[in-house]
This record gives sequence, structure tokens and C-alpha cells, in this order.
Amino acid sequence: MSVLSDLRMIRAPLAGFAGIGVCWGVFAGSVPVVMAQTGLGDGGFATAMLISTCGAIAAMWLAPWAEERLRRWAMPVFIALLACGFALPGLATSGVQFGAIMLCCAAAAGTVDVAMNAQLSHLEAKSGRPLMNLAHGGYSLVYACAALTAGIARGAGLPLWSIFMGAALVTLAMALVARGGAVLPHHGSAAPGSDARGPLPWVVVVLAGVVICIGFLAEQATEAWSALHLERNLGAGAVGGALAPTLLGLTMGAGRLAGQGVIGRLNGAGVLGAGAGLAAFGALVAALAPTALIGWAGFAVLGFGVSVLAPMAYAWMGGRVTPRARALAVSRATVIGYAGFFLGPPLMGGLSEVFGLRAAFGAVALLLLAVPLVLLPLMARR
Repeated sequence: MSVLSDLRMIRAPLAGFAGIGVCWGVFAGSVPVVMAQTGLGDGGFATAMLISTCGAIAAMWLAPWAEERLRRWAMPVFIALLACGFALPGLATSGVQFGAIMLCCAAAAGTVDVAMNAQLSHLEAKSGRPLMNLAHGGYSLVYACAALTAGIARGAGLPLWSIFMGAALVTLAMALVARGGAVLPHHGSAAPGSDARGPLPWVVVVLAGVVICIGFLAEQATEAWSALHLERNLGAGAVGGALAPTLLGLTMGAGRLAGQGVIGRLNGAGVLGAGAGLAAFGALVAALAPTALIGWAGFAVLGFGVSVLAPMAYAWMGGRVTPRARALAVSRATVIGYAGFFLGPPLMGGLSEVFGLRAAFGAVALLLLAVPLVLLPLMARR
């Protein structure tokens, strides 16, 4: 089966990945001007993002319930809500407004995240094809293009609200593409008296969730703070700052698409350990970079290494749960994973307030090393 056949198979969840990539890419490329427009410092911005993550976690916990009722309409509805939310950040002029808007944005993104990964895991198990890296790689490439486009638009002097409105319109188009996706098996579809889901293997879910959490934390730290690090500490302009999250997205996409073709021939645990170690090295290079060029190189290496963490953790977990438990397992692992977004803002903002962004990225490098040193030995026992 060709890559084109795989793309047709995952059209609906891939539209979700693309929508999220557009929204968060534009956001990452616009962080410095968002902070200036709302008057937020590092700590205030971190607090607002922390509040928004609470909304995402609550939405992800409820997403399987909503997806079961909306069925084929779940993905289009969730993506449309995402588009509506991300039309608004460019209008915020205060920290309170920004926090409230990002609460809605993160909640919408959380529902899309759960639905698209649950559909993708279902299709991967049903087809026997390695689809996670392909879809996550698509997200990374879309994210990179969106971040660079936002930086170019900022450099051209376009108002912030118009940049986010453009992202919302593109995302709304993705809602149309997502129509007619796969219907997941649910508890209600089982025969009367049968146990449709079976017990949820919480050890598997938690281990996968923690790996995803560390991967998301490294991604979020770079997405939200790399442009600021380049512009504040290394003298880059608007386009140069946006180039950092752009390189992250490009190298993450390259790593995931490369993994798509060879993942069946590699040892999964070895790939996870090598990826986490490489990402830690990239974060350390970015933290210590004396020039923008070295900073860009560090974020590029970080992206290539971190690219394998989330998709391979989802794939590892998806092969160890029953089909009808898969949506719930993905939901719960994603909730744990999004703790990376929950922990990322206070970690980055707090360390930046006290020690600076260089120390904050150094802390990210240390956390990434927990994957090969602590988590992989535990996963090997499962």
C-alpha cells in the first residue's frame, strides 16, 4: 500500500492534525507581539497559558463522551470549534482577555487532539499500517509553514487580528475535509451483556502518557518560547524569531515522515531513547547558543529528536489495549500527556523570570533525559 493510499485512509484525522498545526503554528510565530499587545511579562504569559491548559484537560476528559454521541460529525464539529476559538487571540488587549480566549482555544484543541488520535489509532490497528508517524509528521510540516507565515506577516506589518483570522479560515476549511471519518467502536455497540471495553490497562496508559507528556512539554516550550528567546537574547527580528518554531516543525516533520517508512524495521525502545537523547542535546545547544544561527541549529536538532516521542508512545499503547477501549485509553493518555502543556508554562515562565530563558531550556533538556533513563526500562517490562 502506498503513502497516497495511507493519506486517503486517514483523511479525516489528518484534517484535524492540519487544523491544529495551523492554529498553534500561527500562535507560536506571533507570541512576541501577543505579549506586547496584552502587556504580559513572562510570568503573566505563563499563568495565562496555565489557565488555558486546565480547559484543555477538562475537554479531553469529556471528549470520548462527545465523540460517541456525534459519531461521524465529531471531527468536523470539533475542528469548527477550534477555528472559532483561534479567530480571537489577535483581539486580546489585556491579560484577562487573553487568558479567557486561550481557555476556549485550548479546550477546542483538546477535543480535536483526542478525536484525531483515537481515530488514527483505530485505523492503524485495523489496517496493520504504521500511520502515527505519517499523521504527526503532517502536523509538524503544517505547523512549520504556519509559524513562518505568521512571522512573515508580522514583518510585513499586518495587524495581529488579521493573522489569526486567516488561520481560523484555513482551519474551518479543514472541518469540511474531515467529514465522513471512521466511526469508532464503543461500549454501546457491543452485544447485550458483554463487556465491550474490558478493563483499562492503567499501567500501559500511564507509561505512554508520561512519555507523551515529556514530548509535549519539549514541543510546547519551543513553540511558545523559542521565538522570544531568539528575539530577546540572540538579536533576531520578527522573521528570525519565527524561524525557530518553523525549524522545529520542519525537523519534526522530517523525523516522523522518515520513521513512517522504517519504523517496522527498528527497535521501538531504541528509537524512543535515541530520540529523547537527541532532543535533550538540541535543547542544551539552544540554551547555550551565543548566536541566532546556533540557536536555530539547536531547535532543529530538538525537533528531529522529539519527533518520535508522542507518535511512538501512542502506537505502543494502541497495540496493548482492546479496540473498544482504544478511544478511552487515548483520551486518558492524552490528558496525562497534556500535563506537558500544564507544566510547561509555569516551568518556562518561572525559570525565565528568575534565571532567564537559557536556564529554562536547560531544564527541558534534563526532563527529556528521563525517557531513556527511567521510562524505557519500565516500558520494557510491559
